[in-house]
Amino acid sequence: MTDTPEQFDLSEDHLPDTEDPTGRLATYLAGTKTALDLLALATLWIVLVPPGDFGPKHHGSTIALIVRFGVSVIYGIDMAIRSTLAKRHLHYLRTHPLGIAAVIVPPVRVVFSLRLVRSMFQRGNLGRFLLAASVLVINGALIVYLFERHAPGSNIHSLGESLWWSFVTVTTVGYGDFFPVTAPGRVTACFIMGIGILTLAVVTAQVASSFVSQAPSKKVGLAEPATSEVSLAELDRRLARIEELMTSLANAPEAG
Repeated sequence: MTDTPEQFDLSEDHLPDTEDPTGRLATYLAGTKTALDLLALATLWIVLVPPGDFGPKHHGSTIALIVRFGVSVIYGIDMAIRSTLAKRHLHYLRTHPLGIAAVIVPPVRVVFSLRLVRSMFQRGNLGRFLLAASVLVINGALIVYLFERHAPGSNIHSLGESLWWSFVTVTTVGYGDFFPVTAPGRVTACFIMGIGILTLAVVTAQVASSFVSQAPSKKVGLAEPATSEVSLAELDRRLARIEELMTSLANAPEAG
């Protein structure tokens, strides 16, 4: 079997048998990919907010650099473990350039979080959907805070105010006490509104589906005995009719 490069494939957890003969690598990937995807999703603000908007060098920029460096360390450890568990260590590193790029430039890892977003819409993943939606809302609050805190005419000056605004917005309440005034803040607000509407739709559909699936089972359970009695009675009538016909046919030659 020839090994093919990753080619920026998001399904990197599906490995050929020659690459992971003992299954240790596949087990490790299955146990860590969701957590790493969530980490990439939680650090989405590093990708969307320009470094100049993090604030003074001794405040926001320093925090952003610390977060970026910490995420790089985590991704580096992950790649080291994966290459160690693989049968051919260097070959694994060569065929996974996106993973190595994420160690150097952590925002690249956001591409992997698309797997998590895609799995949110699969049946039976309501818990994962709500978790990913919550992470996205918190990201939106942080992004709006970074854009709005020093903007002229802005009324969002603290992270707490931004979090309050984001949760009020995602629940479609919209008190109007806080609102973004910058273009990037309003674009982020549109995404948060979309997440809120989608979340309400998914939760409503899940609850409705639960009620609908329970109702037929109860009706079937109640109607089952009556159905059995009707079927047996009908069968008895048909057998009696068949016996009468057979008897009449048997007596017909004698009568002749």
